[in-house]
Amino acid sequence: MQEDLSIFDLLLTPVYLFVIWIIAFHIRQKNIRERPEYKYFVTGLFVKILGAFALGFVYYFYYGGGDTTNYFQTARAYVNLAFTNQEDFMEGWLGNPHILNAGEFFSEETGRPVYYHRDHHSFFVVRLLIPIVFLGSKSYFASAALTAVITYTGVWKLYQTFLQEFPALKRELAIAIIFVPSCVFWGSGLMKDSFTLSAVGWFTYSFYYLFIRKHRKISYILQILISSFIIISIKPYIFFALLPGAILWLSNDIIKKIHNKVIRFVAAPFLLTLGVAGGFFALSQLGDKLGLYKVDTVLERATIVQKDMKAEYYGGKTFDIGDFDASATGVASKAHVAIFAGLFRPGIWDVRNAVMLVSSLENTYLLLLTIFLMIKLKVFGFLNLIRLNPLLLFSILFSIFFAFSVGLTVANFGSLVRLRIPELPFFVAGIFILRYLYEQKSGKKVRF
Repeated sequence: MQEDLSIFDLLLTPVYLFVIWIIAFHIRQKNIRERPEYKYFVTGLFVKILGAFALGFVYYFYYGGGDTTNYFQTARAYVNLAFTNQEDFMEGWLGNPHILNAGEFFSEETGRPVYYHRDHHSFFVVRLLIPIVFLGSKSYFASAALTAVITYTGVWKLYQTFLQEFPALKRELAIAIIFVPSCVFWGSGLMKDSFTLSAVGWFTYSFYYLFIRKHRKISYILQILISSFIIISIKPYIFFALLPGAILWLSNDIIKKIHNKVIRFVAAPFLLTLGVAGGFFALSQLGDKLGLYKVDTVLERATIVQKDMKAEYYGGKTFDIGDFDASATGVASKAHVAIFAGLFRPGIWDVRNAVMLVSSLENTYLLLLTIFLMIKLKVFGFLNLIRLNPLLLFSILFSIFFAFSVGLTVANFGSLVRLRIPELPFFVAGIFILRYLYEQKSGKKVRF
C-alpha cells in the first residue's frame, strides 16, 4: 500500500498545512475577543489533522491497508477518470456507478476491484471524497488534512452548542468534544466516522437553535436536512438514537418551560410519550431510506450480525454478550451488558494490541469517572440532575441508547472502537456537566 505515497505527499502537504494555519489563525483572531472559546480553535483543528495523519500512518504501515486506503484509492481513480472520460465520471460520481463499463480501469488504478460500488453506504463516502481528493491533488495526506478541516466544522459547532448552555465549562467541554483521543483518531481521516461525527454535530447545533432557542432560519432547516441525509446515507443506525433523542430533548424543554406545577405534572407524561412515539413514527416513515435498518427488521438484523461477528475468523478480538432472540424481551434481557460494552469496552482486561490499549485506557478512565460520580451523587441524585437540563438529558439518553445499539450488534473490538465515537463527545460532556451541577448544588469541589 505504500506505493500510494510519494515524495509529492511530503512536498505538497506542508503547503496545505500552512494555508490552513493562516486561515484558521485569522478566524481565531477575528472571533476571540467576543468569544473566548476560540482560543481552542486552532489547536483543536491541528489536533484533528494530526489524528487524520496518524490514522493514515497506522493503516499504511501497521495494517498494510484497509478502509481508509481503499476509500482514497477509489476516489483517486474517479479523479483520474474525470480527466479521461467526463461522461463516465459524472455518471459514476452522481448517477448510478453500476452501469459503468469501467471495471478494468478501476482494477488497474486501485490494484483491486471497486467493491464499494456494491455497498451504497460506503460508496457515499467515496462520493464525498472525490472533490476532496481532487483539491488535495491526489495526495493522501493533503486529502486527509482537507477532510479533517471540513469535518472539524461539525465538531466545533457541537462544542459551541454545549457552551451556550454551560459557558463556564469551556475547558472541560473542549476536552470532551474536541480532544477525546478515540474521536481524534477515528473521526478525522478518510473514513465514514469522520463524516458521521461531523454530521451529528451539525444536526445537534441546528436542532438546538431551530427548536430550543427558536431561531427561525432557513439555514438551520437546511443544516438539519443535509446532516440527516449524510447520516442516513452512511450509517443509518445513528439516526435510530439521534432522532428519538432529539424529539425527547424538545419535549423535555417544553415541559421545563411550563411554570405551573400542576399543568407540568399533567403534561409531562403526555409530552414525553408523544415524543417517543413521534420519534419512532418518523423512523418508520423513512422506510426504504433506512434499508436494512428499517424499524420492522432491525431487531432481526441485530441477532444475525451479532452471531456473525462472533465467528472464529475474527481471531480472538471479539466479546460475547450472550445469545438473544429477535424480540423486545430478548433484546431487553441484554440491555445492561450491551450498554456497558458500548460505553466502556474494550477495557484494560480486553487488550490484544497497541491500538486497543489506547482505547482501553480511555474507557477505563471514563468508567472510573462514572462510578465516582454515581457514588458521590447516589443513584437518585444522579438521575435528578440529569432530569434538570434538557441538553444534558439528551446527551445521556443519546449516549446510552447509542451504546445499547452498538453493544447489541457488534461483537468485534476493532469495529466497536470506531462505531462508538458518535456517543463519546455527548457522554464525556455529560460527565463533566454532572460534576459541575453537583459542585453548584453542594458547594464542594470534585477533582478527577
